Amino acid sequence: MKLPAMKLPTWREVTTEARLLLIGIPVFIWTMVPIYHMFLFAISPKEDAFSGKLWPDHPTLHNFEIVFREQHYFLRDFYIQFWNSLVIAVAVGALTLFIATAAAFSISRLRVPGGRMLMNLALFTYFIPAAFLAVPMYRTMATYGLLNNHWSLILAMVTIASPYAIWVLKQSSDKLPVELDEAAVMDGATTLQIFRLVYLPLMMPSLVAIGTYAVLLAWNEYLYAFLLLSNDRDITLPVALGNFLAADDSPWELLMTTGFIYALPPAAIYYAFRRYMVGGLTAGAVKS
Repeated sequence: MKLPAMKLPTWREVTTEARLLLIGIPVFIWTMVPIYHMFLFAISPKEDAFSGKLWPDHPTLHNFEIVFREQHYFLRDFYIQFWNSLVIAVAVGALTLFIATAAAFSISRLRVPGGRMLMNLALFTYFIPAAFLAVPMYRTMATYGLLNNHWSLILAMVTIASPYAIWVLKQSSDKLPVELDEAAVMDGATTLQIFRLVYLPLMMPSLVAIGTYAVLLAWNEYLYAFLLLSNDRDITLPVALGNFLAADDSPWELLMTTGFIYALPPAAIYYAFRRYMVGGLTAGAVKS
């Protein structure tokens, strides 16, 4: 039996791939260098932390043992602060998804009067950098007695994440055929049943992407967490990491070890949902 001839790539395809590699490889290296140096700090003894070598002479896992056993003053509440970060991130992701999904469904499928204008007004808030809103947010939370309460940070992060989440989900929702809703109505489905049985399953990739975006946004937040939370047992781990820099002789090896550990969950989340992140966040960007 004669095998089909293999199609050789064209010169244009070869040059396009070469250009992508020439751009991608330096970007990848530039991204990985700080992570590699963080890992070097984590496995280096304190005296070798600033040796400048590409690999320590005596690599050790002792720094990880100190962190996990909370054997340093700045690490005495490590597990509580890690738990605080987790609870706040999950709560922000859940609330953002609930608000954004309901809003996108109302604007795109139910055609609520004034819905598009409200979405555009929400997006308009992004013209003001989030850092400039930190002090007004602090005063607002103080007025309602929410300072040093996890809800203050949760509500602040949901406020920041929701406009973009609504816009992305609304764009994705616009791509769904209206005939599906009409068919469901003819079969006797209520609005809530359409939302639960038709809308949510079809929107799942975008929902996963937005949920991941909101979780990672809250997980990595420092400024608002620093302003709104002050008790050592209520703060998140990024704020606790900032406390390392307050010492006269900062334990950089422990700071980098804790930071490396803290970076693992978002890396795992992104790797698990990377397909949804790319497809979901760009859904609706190009209309067919």
